[in-house]
Formats: sequence, C-alpha cells, structure tokens
Amino acid sequence: MGKLNVSMMRYLTPEDFRVLTSIEMGMKNHELVPAPMAASIANLQHGGVHKLLRELCKHKLLSYERGKKYDGYRLTNAGYDYLALHSLTKRGVVSSFGNQIGVGKESNIYVVANGEGDALCLKLHRLGRICFRKVTEKRDYHKHRKSASWLYLSRISATKEAAYMRALHERGFPVPRPVDSNRHCVVMELVKGELLNHVTEVGNVEALYDELMNLIVRFAAAGVIHGDFNEFNIILTAKEKPVIIDFPQMVSIKHPNAEFFFDRDVNCIRTFFKRRFGYESELYPKFSDVERCDNLDAELLCSGFTKKMAQDINRELGIDSSDEEEEFSDATGTVDLITKQIKDSSISGDTDAKHYSTIDFIAEQMKNNRLPEKDEESQSFGSESESSCCDDFEIASMRSTATTIPPDEVKKRVKKQIAVKEKKDQRVKRVAKGEASAVTRSRRENRNTVKQYSSGFWGYD
Repeated sequence: MGKLNVSMMRYLTPEDFRVLTSIEMGMKNHELVPAPMAASIANLQHGGVHKLLRELCKHKLLSYERGKKYDGYRLTNAGYDYLALHSLTKRGVVSSFGNQIGVGKESNIYVVANGEGDALCLKLHRLGRICFRKVTEKRDYHKHRKSASWLYLSRISATKEAAYMRALHERGFPVPRPVDSNRHCVVMELVKGELLNHVTEVGNVEALYDELMNLIVRFAAAGVIHGDFNEFNIILTAKEKPVIIDFPQMVSIKHPNAEFFFDRDVNCIRTFFKRRFGYESELYPKFSDVERCDNLDAELLCSGFTKKMAQDINRELGIDSSDEEEEFSDATGTVDLITKQIKDSSISGDTDAKHYSTIDFIAEQMKNNRLPEKDEESQSFGSESESSCCDDFEIASMRSTATTIPPDEVKKRVKKQIAVKEKKDQRVKRVAKGEASAVTRSRRENRNTVKQYSSGFWGYD
C-alpha cells in the first residue's frame, strides 16, 4: 500500500486526470485496461495518451501489467487517492494536506485543511491489506458479487461510513461531523481529544462507564449495533466526553447475530474498565431489554435488514409506506435452512431425518424443474417411496466412501500432489516492464503461426 505522497499532484495536468479517470472507468468491466480503450474513453489522441500513460506509470499512479490474454493498465492506490483528492479540491473541501495521524487495519487517517484554514480529518479506506483480507467473512460488501477489486470494496466501505455518520449526527449522537466524501475518502470534523486506549486516568470513572453503556443502548434503540465498540474507536475529549468513530461494520438489530454483537460491545467496555481503571460494575445492559424507538437500520438498509422488515417496522412506527407489499423468495435462504436442519440432525444422530430432508428438498427442486432430470438407470427420487429413497441414499453413500485403491498408491498420489503444489508456489510471477514485451510476444506468436501453416502448404521446412 505505501504512504501517500501528494507532492506530484501540483504538476499533474487536466489531461493526466482525464487519463486516470478513463482507466478508472475502464476497470469497471476490465481487470486490465488496454491503451486504445483508455484513449477512446479519454477522447484524446492515441499518441499523446501513450506518453501520459508512461509518465503516470513512472510516478506509480498506474501500473502496467501482463495479463493472460492481453496487457493493460491498472489503477493503483496512489492513483485512486489522487482522483479522490482532485475531486475534493475542485469542490473547495480540501486545499492543503497534512501529516498522517492514524493507521488502522482498513484505513489511513490524515489531517487536511479547507480554504479557510480550518483543520479537518481525512479518512482513506484501504481494504485489502494482508492483515485484513477476509472481507467476505467480516463484512457484507460482496453481497451477490462473486469477486470485486479492493478499490471498489474500499469505495463501498467509505460510502457506508459516510451515510452512517451523517444519519447519526442528525440524530444527536456524539460522532464527528461529516463534511464530504468522494470515492474511498471521507472528510469529517477533526475531534480534539485522545483515544480511550491511551487514557490512564479519568476524573469520574463511574460516569464515563454509564455514558458509554447508555450509548450502546441508544444505538440499539435506534435500530443499529456498532459492532466494534471498544477503546480503539472511542475518543475522549478534554471534558471527558466520548466521541464514537469507525462505522462501516454496523449491523441492524434484526441481524441473525445481533445479540452476539451487542454482548460483545458491552463486554469490551467492561473488560477495558476492569483492566485499566480497576472498575467493575454488576449493572450492564442486555439485548432483551432494548426497545426500538427509531428505524435507522430501515433508512440505511443495514446489514441483516430486508425490505420486508422495513415495511413492518414502518407500519409499527406509523410511517407511511407503499401499499403494495412485494413478496420475496430467497432460494439461498431455503438452502441454508435445510443445510442447517441436516447438520442439526447429523449432530443429534438422527440419520433418517437427514436423509428425508435431503430427498424432500431434491424432489421439490425436480418438481420445479430446477434440477436436471436423472437418467432411467439412475435413481428416481420422485417415483419411489420415502423409505426406498432413504435406503438407496444410504447404499449410494456407502458405495461412494468405499475404495479399492491400495494405501501405498494413495500415499504416492498425495505426495505427488503436495510436490506439484510446492513447485507451483515457488514460481515467481513475471511482470512486464513495458509494452515492448507485449508487442514482441504477439509478433513471435504470429511468426510461429505463419511458419506452421506455410510449412505444410508451400513445402517449407
């Protein structure tokens, strides 16, 4: 990732930013953007664009890489930062750039200033670091997407945090005042204080403990749970007033694991106060005591919240909603539910229930023409009775687990697979230094093709 150096920004021309924007637009549908496509999107001459691309690669704002089928350019983190800062500068939000004041597992924090000289805080989201790459497990940014670039995921994270911060600030929560956002950057008020993790002495420990617990309850009453409510995301001002930061991981109280996240936030504060200040209280909030009084999760469509839940909550709170209620059928949820039933039955030892659940699900899918029909020689789940299907299923399972391969042969194959994998991991990925390698490779392939066909037709050796 590297540190952000904005010294080159003053020397970039509008044509440079047009080329950077063209690469960004091309990366929506391409992993690597060819130079002709970049020139076409930027609406500039190909020769001039080629020179600009080389200069931008020299300053590491772009990266020229060698793909499987074609070579092209990719936008780097520094280039994405320059695009966001250029947009914020044109809006008049940022006019000067300061030092870095914080680093997290998924963000960098800098001090900036506007045209009037007021200090602000700039947060750059940096998803994809080696310490935090399990985004699909920790966050729901992917949704239905099979894959996405780290730049796009960082942009989604920043958009979610800006929306949460704006909604919480309007409701009077102690959060930084949001100023503006663009791409993966969020500009907010610079809070003058110190992280609670660095605080060793507090004037009134009991009052601070009660205020933090009340904030957790207020979040839940509004319909959201912070999800990372600890000493690293709480800033204590000079008047010992807490200010909460970091919101991309917030979830709805209707989330399947909402109670777990709520209890984890509470236990984080209890553990910290016991370890740092030696204070332990028997009074702490519970998830069952939370009473909803707002629909913040419905307004922002938090993680774990559906449109059907939003309609129900709006009806309870007396908010007008559309009369037409859509019906949603989630096949993935059905499969997950049946899979959970199968796991529960297998854990409890109820094998018959496991077989019946699997067969009933497959039979239902075949009736709805969602699965391909079996051959006549194969088993027919729909025509036989449940008992015979269960017996056939058990026989098929037993046959699949039986093997006639000698143990020595199995060990030999496993060792061979391990050796191939180790050899593959040791290979170093070759990255092209310039476009000359791509031209040379294409010429070599054409020459070999011509030689192959000409030798058979014209009789050349």
